[in-house]
Amino acid sequence: MALAAFDTHKFVRKLKGAGFNEEQAEALTDAVRESHESADLATKADLQNGLEKLGLQLTVRFGIMLAAAITLAPIVFKYFLHLS
Repeated sequence: MALAAFDTHKFVRKLKGAGFNEEQAEALTDAVRESHESADLATKADLQNGLEKLGLQLTVRFGIMLAAAITLAPIVFKYFLHLS
């Protein structure tokens, strides 16, 4: 899966602007960056690709079921008419 962009330099600047010293800001930034890298999150593109694959799979399965129904319908009707 794709990783979301994380601007570490901007994050450090924001932390320092909020009163963190350089060492604290960098330590927190490293921790956040590492947590982002280890997270297994889906992006919008990942979800879109998954939905496209699912749509294709459903279309193929529906087509197979429709073909089977069309093929088997005369046999089923003949069988039931013969029983009557």
